Amino acid sequence: MSLVSQDPAISQILAQELQRQQTELNLIASENYADPLVLAVTGSILTNKYAEGYPGKRYYGGCQFVDQAERLAIERAQQLFQAPHVNVQPHSGSSANLAAYFSVLQPGAKILGLRLSEGGHLTHGHQVSFSGKFYQALSYGVDPETEQIDYQALEQLVAQQRPQLLVCGASAYARTLDFAKLAAIAHAHQALLLADIAHIAGLVATGLHPSPINHADIVTSTTHKTLRGPRGGLIMSRIELAEQIDKAVMPGVQGGPLVHVIAAKAVAFALALQPAFKQYQQQVLTNAQVMARTLAELGYRIVSGGTDTHLFLVDLRLQNLTGLAAEKALGAAGITVNRNCIPGDPEKPWITSGIRLGTPAMTTRGMREPEAQEIAGLIHEALQHHNQPHKLALIKMRVLTLCTLFGLPYQQATSSSRAIA
Repeated sequence: MSLVSQDPAISQILAQELQRQQTELNLIASENYADPLVLAVTGSILTNKYAEGYPGKRYYGGCQFVDQAERLAIERAQQLFQAPHVNVQPHSGSSANLAAYFSVLQPGAKILGLRLSEGGHLTHGHQVSFSGKFYQALSYGVDPETEQIDYQALEQLVAQQRPQLLVCGASAYARTLDFAKLAAIAHAHQALLLADIAHIAGLVATGLHPSPINHADIVTSTTHKTLRGPRGGLIMSRIELAEQIDKAVMPGVQGGPLVHVIAAKAVAFALALQPAFKQYQQQVLTNAQVMARTLAELGYRIVSGGTDTHLFLVDLRLQNLTGLAAEKALGAAGITVNRNCIPGDPEKPWITSGIRLGTPAMTTRGMREPEAQEIAGLIHEALQHHNQPHKLALIKMRVLTLCTLFGLPYQQATSSSRAIA
């Protein structure tokens, strides 16, 4: 019995999505290509098991083996991040943040997070999110000149507003975060510090970005993006908050955990502990810097002047383009990006004045500095000819050639599945 015969509609969708991923350049900073081993475990028989509770304390029988998988995921995450306490059950980064807030705050408490339009995340206090509905959410921004966090101004704001929780971390901020300084600011004013490292987790795990562990009270993350694992969430904390965190996750905001995803997280953490993973992360950084520098040389303004991470923002106002127009043009040229607000953006969030570019996925394909430079050139050509479909189609053929030379890591998926089964 095959999926093709039993459900041809879904089978066709999977085939089309595989072809899209194979033939397009993915520069979305929050996406990556999971290892075939991770894919195999995510789609394994563990999806059949309900395991409400925690290892050794389940509300269902038959959990002896999934207990082992969750313990492995916890132990490997502790080793990878040097974290005192780890909870691997959150279904996503957003649910990890929800549980983290619930663990230490009452509804209506005051939180302070980086403004969404200046690089923050919806769950850091935006009014459309639970974080802005359940809590009194205030925001801080970046310095309008440097487009980086002004820690002195932030401390003044914390002293004035007295939040119970300071949230740091970002979805579109390209510079190094000073977690030690952020912790000093929070703790000096009796606030807790939550560090959301969803985007930079792979860099943190390999020592290529400072770690918030031992500075922040709570650290949340996703397990995909730079970590290259399955889609999911993660919470790490001081040991004193362990019981509060665990209760907030289950029964606080979740029931049964996704044990197949937890096992896949364990696989991803094991892969991230290998020396090759640090080499990969270093190449991610190098590729981002080369691409940003090349685009700057071609006349584009890079927000904050460059990048220290896996991503950067491009201000398109000098090119008289909106982020939406650029995203569509690049999509027609086979280059997948997302439009993104820039600090002080005059455009609406649906339109934006910028695009966000990230290098994790292209680096997973094996691309290095020459390809980063070439891709920046292709982006430039596509934006120059954004309203010329014929030109964009020609660029797409060059993109296809590049994608053919640097394939996806999926050809081993079948053999990997057999090895794990």
